[in-house]
Amino acid sequence: MKIDLEQIKFNENGLIPAIVQDHETKEVLILAYMNEESIKMTIKLRQAVFWSRSRSEIWHKGATSGDYLNIKSIALDCDLDAILLLVEMVGDAACHNGTSSCFIDENNNELRAII
Repeated sequence: MKIDLEQIKFNENGLIPAIVQDHETKEVLILAYMNEESIKMTIKLRQAVFWSRSRSEIWHKGATSGDYLNIKSIALDCDLDAILLLVEMVGDAACHNGTSSCFIDENNNELRAII
C-alpha cells in the first residue's frame, strides 16, 4: 500500500524520525530526522537525504564522504509518525564518526550498550 506524503505526521518542527537499517542484515545504522523536502529528495535520488538538526540544513548522506545509503525501500509505522529506510550501504561508514553504525563505539568497534 502506497502512502501519500500528505498523510505523514511530522512533529511541531516539521520533522519525522527516520530509522535506517541495512536491507540484508537488518542492523540499525542510524536514527536521523527527515522533513518533507528531504523525503522528496530521497525518493528522487534513491539515496538517503536527511535534515541535519545541528546544522539546520539538508544533509545528503555521502555527498562529502562518499559513504552513500542507497534506498531499497521506505515504509511508515502504523501511526504515520516514524519512517523506516532499508538501505544498501555504499562505502564503509554509515555514521559520521567513521563506523558502520551510529550505535557502534568508534574506539573499540563495540555496541554502545547501556545494559
